[in-house]
Amino acid sequence: MAIDTAALRPAAGIPSTNGLASRRPPRRAGGGRRMLRKLPVRILITLLVVVEVYPIVWLVLGSFKTQNEFFAKPTWALPESFSFDNYVAAWTTGNLANNLLNSILVTVPSLFFMIVLGVAAAYALEVMVWKGRNTVLLAFVAGIMIPGQMILVPLFTVYFRTGLTNSLWPLIITYTVMGLPLTVFLMAAYFRAIPREVFEASTLDGAGMVKSFFLIGVPMMRNAIITIALVEFFSVWNDLLIALTFTTKSELATVQVGLLNFSDEYGSTDYGPLFAAISINVVGMLVLYLFLNKQIMTGLASGSLKG
Repeated sequence: MAIDTAALRPAAGIPSTNGLASRRPPRRAGGGRRMLRKLPVRILITLLVVVEVYPIVWLVLGSFKTQNEFFAKPTWALPESFSFDNYVAAWTTGNLANNLLNSILVTVPSLFFMIVLGVAAAYALEVMVWKGRNTVLLAFVAGIMIPGQMILVPLFTVYFRTGLTNSLWPLIITYTVMGLPLTVFLMAAYFRAIPREVFEASTLDGAGMVKSFFLIGVPMMRNAIITIALVEFFSVWNDLLIALTFTTKSELATVQVGLLNFSDEYGSTDYGPLFAAISINVVGMLVLYLFLNKQIMTGLASGSLKG
């Protein structure tokens, strides 16, 4: 019986599998070498992530431990139970709620005055043209180089004589004054990146300096304002020295000063509530930073470019 070889041939228009195999792109050589070259970088990144994340995880896990677990077990041991008793003790006995309120009452007005005065001063020094503006800008920059520890005692004397020591105003005034030089310097750099033609066009349209500031300058500086405000926020919120110097009553203590309440006069520390209070503070700051991360990166990038 004869076999029809024509039936075994591929029909016209149907590509042969041999042809497809021959047209397959060859595998790229050196793929394994590239992976080996990237391996040290990936290992380094992994180590950096572990170094950054492990202390936070250790802190949060420690907030669930009892006092006996801190002394009887290794520091890396997991807590026996995930009870929120330490958080309740930190919030009530440790007076953390009142300390958080004081920190908010100090930080928000300080940032408000710092940003409003800093942005206005930077606009006047960088956009407006007047004699002596460079000298004034250098005076603000010189304020960055003055250590804050040098002026604490004179400031305390002034606040005591004016009767402000039993309030939060010494903290607000000190934080505002000490944060203004850096704020003015950075905001002037951001204003320098905006093309002068933008403000010249607004002047030709009949806008004055004040109108150009609020309708053009401030909206274009939104990301930069958020960036600087967050930087100054962390500086004010995490400060201990100034708050400890000007806080004369326990009712006026901020968060950082309030953390000292978990240690008595004999050096004994209640580690569980202390770790819980620090965890509340740290996690809250991380959430705020992650929420504003995009604006921060945009603000940093805009300040590095010349328009």
